[in-house]
Amino acid sequence: MKKLLFLVCLVLAGCSNPLPDDKLAYVGEWQSKEMYLLILEDGTVSYQRLQRGGKTSINGSLQEFIGNDFTVGISFLTTTFNVSQPPTLSNGKWTMIVDGVKLKKVEEEI
Repeated sequence: MKKLLFLVCLVLAGCSNPLPDDKLAYVGEWQSKEMYLLILEDGTVSYQRLQRGGKTSINGSLQEFIGNDFTVGISFLTTTFNVSQPPTLSNGKWTMIVDGVKLKKVEEEI
């Protein structure tokens, strides 16, 4: 059983695609009151959304960008995130609109 779990983890870890240079602005922690989105440079994505009394969570690998939208998951189990406003810097603050929700980038602490 442990060998199978290890193999599954190894396969999943190898499925992510690093973000292309022209999409590095997506990297970081993004949030609103109802949504949290973490995108790492190596293509790892963590997502949570509260909606209609329920919670949706996705943790997976970024598979591809289609324009500004991006797909997360493995094989045939994928979710596409609709990005109507890609990461935009205005007055020193980053924002992005994903699936109709305006997200603000969390400032990094050093």
